[in-house]
Amino acid sequence: MRPLRRKPRTRGDRRYRRHLRVRKKIMGTPERPRLCVFRSSRNIEGQIIDDVHGVTIVGLSTLAPELRARKVEGLTKTELARLAGRMLAERARERGVTRVVFDRGGYLYHGRVQAFAEGAREGGLEF
Repeated sequence: MRPLRRKPRTRGDRRYRRHLRVRKKIMGTPERPRLCVFRSSRNIEGQIIDDVHGVTIVGLSTLAPELRARKVEGLTKTELARLAGRMLAERARERGVTRVVFDRGGYLYHGRVQAFAEGAREGGLEF
């Protein structure tokens, strides 16, 4: 983990601090793992993590070959985020995960993060 400074200097530092506050309250278990979201300026990534064992069960990014081809078709970043959430949920269900705890990663529950979460719900995850 990155060291904490006295005063957050960058946007990334502020987001990291918010993420730590969220992580104090949220923990993934084998019965109900954590769905963690990372959003960059171009892509979005989601991982389903069992924090007890320290294992990533499944992960997916918009850089995956299946979604990269869709990006060329002209879908917006928000539409791609919804599709990525749906695909991640389908992969999770194949591995027996149906219930998760949502970790927004210090981002506002808005825009692409919200679309990713709604896509995961459409794909069959409960949170």
